Amino acid sequence: MTTHIPRQPRPKNQELPPLESGDRLTRFEFERRYAAAPHIKKAELIEGIVYVASPLRFTPHAEPHSRLVTWLGTYAAFTPRTLSGIEPTIRLDIDNEPQPDIILILDEAVGGKARLTEDGYLEGVPELVVEIAASSAAIDTGSKKQAYRRNQIFEYIVLQ
Repeated sequence: MTTHIPRQPRPKNQELPPLESGDRLTRFEFERRYAAAPHIKKAELIEGIVYVASPLRFTPHAEPHSRLVTWLGTYAAFTPRTLSGIEPTIRLDIDNEPQPDIILILDEAVGGKARLTEDGYLEGVPELVVEIAASSAAIDTGSKKQAYRRNQIFEYIVLQ
């Protein structure tokens, strides 16, 4: 006969290692540590590796980001059943949880491949992903591009 020993709940924010660039984690552990680190504004899990973003400069990131958001937001506003989003967390697969700069998705009713989860995140594949690669070009055109390709993201734009 096997005796079941209940797990003791872990106190929030205690006993958790900090979330740091270079950590190799599953998506579930990444989410747990990210939730326990409210001081981190943007972190991504790409191919099982954590990337914590550094602060953004006005140029070459914030200004082109604004122009692209205006362009794609206008497109979405005038295209029925299309939504745009800025830096959403996307649960792609077990090793990838990126926060792309901008996305476009189609409503599931018209064939969209992404869906909103009960806890407010996107799961699945956006129809368009846009990254502004000011300081992240190696990641955006390397491992992130591979993850997007493997997950069959149809359109991927990297602005350098």
